[in-house]
Amino acid sequence: MTALGVYRPGHSPLHRLPAGLKLLGLGAAILAVSITVRTPAAVGFLALGVVGVFALGGIRPREAWRQMRPVVWVVVFVFVFQVIFTDWQRALVVCAVLAASVAMAAAVTLTTRTSAILDAVVTALRPLARRGVRVDHIALALALAIRSIPLMVEVVAQVDEARKARGLRPGARILVAPVVIAALRTADGFADTLIARGLD
Repeated sequence: MTALGVYRPGHSPLHRLPAGLKLLGLGAAILAVSITVRTPAAVGFLALGVVGVFALGGIRPREAWRQMRPVVWVVVFVFVFQVIFTDWQRALVVCAVLAASVAMAAAVTLTTRTSAILDAVVTALRPLARRGVRVDHIALALALAIRSIPLMVEVVAQVDEARKARGLRPGARILVAPVVIAALRTADGFADTLIARGLD
């Protein structure tokens, strides 16, 4: 299984854009789709836009599916929840915006080195350092968050494979509980490492 959002070297137009510009564009795009996508017809245009972003980054359909596959269960859960409490049209819009946001974020991380992302964040936050804000700590927290994404995707894949090997049906107790426990253990490991290096 390919980890979510791991950088893929390339020479596409999206690869050549500065990391800061891509991050700003990502934030603006997510905000824009959250505000403007309100109907099933708009969902169709949103899907075309996401396909265009992947094409701009030279991301093939198989790779795009690998990036989206880990969030399928989340989208299905949200869809069912929205259908129960609202209606299918609202459920479609909410899930489309969620999936599109994940897809665009994946396109950015696939075409941008983690070091470039961190450098862009540190540069943007540098004025705050004059007010005593520990910009280096913020960058470290972001780096750990980015590193945790492929780790959690791998954990979900392992739990699902164990479930299939035992012939168990998917369920909250079978899937969610082991993933949450693994996430907490990973967080404890990160905390122990930081404490050992003198970081509070």
